Amino acid sequence: MKILLAVDGSDMALRATRHVVALAKAMAKPPSIHLLHADPPLLPDASRQLGPDATARYHRENSEYATRRARTALRRAGLAFNEVHAIAEPAEAVIKQVRAGKCDLIVMGSHGRSALKSALLGSVTAKVLAHCQTPVTVVR
Repeated sequence: MKILLAVDGSDMALRATRHVVALAKAMAKPPSIHLLHADPPLLPDASRQLGPDATARYHRENSEYATRRARTALRRAGLAFNEVHAIAEPAEAVIKQVRAGKCDLIVMGSHGRSALKSALLGSVTAKVLAHCQTPVTVVR
């Protein structure tokens, strides 16, 4: 089984990671785990002002922070995983990676925002559910 674990550094992402750990321990054969963090691109003006090196460092530091707790939890559980870092809108990155990795399951946390906030801001989870055929486990 191939599992895509999408994280953003939040407490909900850590809960999703713990769910993957529990799921993996219950399996006869350890799953292949793809740990994904997608950092939204900066606005073009901000990226131009920062320059390419500072922009790359910004995204690298964001990904390092967002995946730190998930990496630690997966390593402590003795689970092998590969990391994928993308500079893209998170929902699009999840959908692209799940297709590229031919994953069987997506696990992600949900912040549980109200319907109004989700409608106005857009929910990564809602977009993934709407545009992906792969089963999704949403952890809250």
